[in-house]
Order: sequence, then structure tokens, then C-alpha cells
Amino acid sequence: MTQSKTITKSGIDIIKIRADFPILSKKINGKPLIYFDNGATAQKPKLVIDAIDYYYKNQNANVHRGVHTLSQEITVAYENARATIQKHINALHAHEIVFTKGTTDSINLVASSFGKKFISEGDEVLVSAMEHHSNILPWQQVCEEKGAILKVIPINENGELIVSEYKRLLTNKTKIVAIAHISNTLGTINNIEELIALAHVKNIPVLVDGAQAIPHTPVNVQLLSADFYVFSGHKVFGPTGVGILYGKEKWLNELPPYQVGGGTIKTVTFEKTEYADLPLKFEAGTPHIEGGIGLAAAIDYINEIGLKNIAAYEHELLVHATQALEKIAGVKIIGKAKEKASVISFVVDGLHPFDLGTILDQLGIAVRTGHHCTQPLMNFYSIPGTIRASFAFYNTKEEIDVFIEGLQRAITMLR
Repeated sequence: MTQSKTITKSGIDIIKIRADFPILSKKINGKPLIYFDNGATAQKPKLVIDAIDYYYKNQNANVHRGVHTLSQEITVAYENARATIQKHINALHAHEIVFTKGTTDSINLVASSFGKKFISEGDEVLVSAMEHHSNILPWQQVCEEKGAILKVIPINENGELIVSEYKRLLTNKTKIVAIAHISNTLGTINNIEELIALAHVKNIPVLVDGAQAIPHTPVNVQLLSADFYVFSGHKVFGPTGVGILYGKEKWLNELPPYQVGGGTIKTVTFEKTEYADLPLKFEAGTPHIEGGIGLAAAIDYINEIGLKNIAAYEHELLVHATQALEKIAGVKIIGKAKEKASVISFVVDGLHPFDLGTILDQLGIAVRTGHHCTQPLMNFYSIPGTIRASFAFYNTKEEIDVFIEGLQRAITMLR
């Protein structure tokens, strides 16, 4: 496979960037790895790997708990990582950044704590038809426990939210809206700023699932006026097992702790416990220290490249792949929103996505097959699942051409 030989028109030095990711030199079944499963998890640059390695070799100690040198040093490094993330999403305060295990953990935290205090029988929680299971199940569980009602914002055939229906569903019974910034299956980019503004007219808070947005587009939580914004480290080229909950100071102060234990307290007696100030109130136990540091390193890395450059280049990849797929007989793209991120889900008439994905894997091409943790969305389109190709800034148009050739070969074999 011939690699791109020049800097792209979007300002991406593709040769240099690909050299930063060790796994991209790997071969699968004797073929160069083509990794198009970035929507599930992104690969890690050497800079992130080195940051984690350095922590274990030189800094390993617990944070917030010691007067000895190592503990003091790593506490500073860990809090500096929090400040890096605060700056990246333009949160007003560093204490509005809570480290969690990931997007799923962040949503569970808000659903549990918010539900405990603010949701009662007969209240309503609003989610969209395109949500990942992680932004459905926690709210569904809270509604079941509280006797509340989960309501769904519908979408059209293109995979776009029907805003008129959203407006209709916003009532004085709605206690919170939980919605994806970008769909992990369709690639639809929702107009989050508008959706938040509409909810705020009725004083309804909004949680935004930003897992798919943070790797692809600049996010300014103050500009959006998001009440909660959540994402995972592993999808933004950082480590697994670490994520972020951003919450407006007002809301985080009002929510009760989600988990309790070491690190979350000011004073403890057998009669009463006084909990710590933000953000430690929500960070029970020893945190994923190297995860936080690695995530900050990943954020620094993408900022050096520039998210606007990344978004522009990934759009080039999306257009190139979309045009090529539309030329293949029997291929149907699922999700044709006007505003899309670099994700394409599609089906092929008469063929099962799993079979096509298995053959592509034999050719060294990693794509996702299945329902992508969006079963209600699959039901809407009356399909069992799709093939999903999701691109990152280290992918190339040449890789897409190889993927298209491999897909055509797989279709011929199965027919």
C-alpha cells in the first residue's frame, strides 16, 4: 500500500503522524493493519505510552495522601492533568472536572446522583433515539426505580433529530435531557448548542455524551452552556479505564456523592461524615493515576496537531469513503445527516455484516460489525446491524481505497 507522500491540504503531516503510533506498523494475517474501528477505541501515540511508562518507572505513588516526595510530585502531576483537561474544554474551574472510569461511569454517576435527589414519580427524562446504550440504560434504571418516564426524541430516515418533536417533548415534567453530541453509529453531529438552549428556556439541565465528539471537534462547554459533559480517554487517543465528567459547579455541589470511601471525605465519625469539596467528593478510592496523566498527554498531542486541522482532514476521509461506497451495487449507507463526523455505517443487500467483517479482517482491515450498542436505532431502521468504518487523523485515503477493494472482493466471495 502506497502511503501519502505530502502534507494534506488540511495541514496534516500524515507520514509523521503515522510514525507516532507504533501499532500502525503491525501486520494482521500478513497484511498491513488498516484500523477503521476508531469509534470503538482509538490507537495510542508513543507520547501517551511513554507518559504511562514514565509514571511507573519514576513517579509511582498515591495522590492526595502523603507528605513524602513521590506522593507530592505525583499529586502535582495529576492535578496538572486535570487543569489540562479543564483548559481543553474551557471549563470555568478545575474542580468542575471529575475523573471517572469513562463515559459510561460518568453517565451512571450523574443518573444515580441526580435521580436520587431530583427525580420523582411521574417525572420525565428525555433521551434521543440515536443514543448509545450507556446513555439509555442508566436513565432507564433510574426511571424504573423512581416511577418516572423515559421519553425518546425521534429521528428521521437520515438519522437527524426531529427538533419540532424535541420542543414538544420538553415540558414541566422533564427533569433532565441526556443526548449525544455525535452519534457513534450514524456519525450525526447534533446541534448541541441549540438543543441545550431550548431546554434551558424551561430551566431543564442537559447532559451531553461527548465520547465521539472530543476526538474530532473542538468543544467549549461554557459556549455550549452544557450542564454536564462526559467523555472517555480511550476514544481520544488516551488510556482505557479513565474518563471525564464535567459538571457546572452549581450542579456538582447539589448532587450527593455517587460512591463513598477514601478520598471523598473531610471528617468521619461513626455518627456523621462530612464530605470533601469538589471534585474529590466524586472521586472515591485510589484513582486511575496513570490514566489521568496519559489522557492529558493525549490532549496535548491532538492540540499540537490542531482539532480544526483534524476535523478538516477527517472530513476529507469521510467524503472519499462515502463517494466510493455509493458506487458499489447493493450498499446502503445508514445515516445521511447533513452534518456528519468521520463515521460510516452501511449494509449490503443479502449479506450479513459479520460475514463481511470476517473476510475484511483476513485482509488486515479492522471494521466494526453489529448493533454498536444502539439496538433501538437498529430497530428503527429494521436491520440486525451494520458494518461501521470510523476514521481518525492517522488514516489515509489509500487505506480507504484498499478497504473498498477488499469490500468488493468480500461481496463477490459471499455471493
